[in-house]
Amino acid sequence: MLALLTGTGLSAAAGLNAYIPFLVVALLARFTDVLELPSSIGWLGSWWAIGIGTVLLLSDVVLDKIPAVDSLNDAIQTAIRPAMGGVMFAATSAAADADGSAWVHDHPWVSFVAGVVVAGVVHVGKATVRPVVNATTLGLGGPVVSTVEDGTSVGLSLVAVFVPLLVLVLLVALVVAFVVLRRRRRRLRAAGPGTAA
Repeated sequence: MLALLTGTGLSAAAGLNAYIPFLVVALLARFTDVLELPSSIGWLGSWWAIGIGTVLLLSDVVLDKIPAVDSLNDAIQTAIRPAMGGVMFAATSAAADADGSAWVHDHPWVSFVAGVVVAGVVHVGKATVRPVVNATTLGLGGPVVSTVEDGTSVGLSLVAVFVPLLVLVLLVALVVAFVVLRRRRRRLRAAGPGTAA
């Protein structure tokens, strides 16, 4: 059960920013005994993977703060974030084996697909909300929301690894935030163009 929550939390974090949970897992696997990666994805803890992940994280953090460019970045990330979610969920399959789940051990693809779905749902929510934020704030809210998303991804990644039971609370809060912003988008569309928020 804890492995499922860890995988779900890391995958959701990847839906917000693919490289933050990647680096959290890679650095913890490299420098601590907190995470033991399955041999099939042991490369995550290599120096070259950490280096590439760091460069990609820095570029994503910068691009995601620029209005209009952030939406283009979200379009590019449509394939990357769900795939990373799958990798992050699969990275917890070793923990699933420790939980005694023979079925997960015999069907490793299920972990990957579950991670893709979780990260994909979060990514779609993020990509849907961001243009609304940019439009209603004349682009000024994008960098603020992006910073909050990055902070949420860091927090969710750390909680997923160290206190997986809190993942449920954080995921409910994330869903509520998406629903509130989506309702605001619908109200703005119904009010018509030129309406100030």
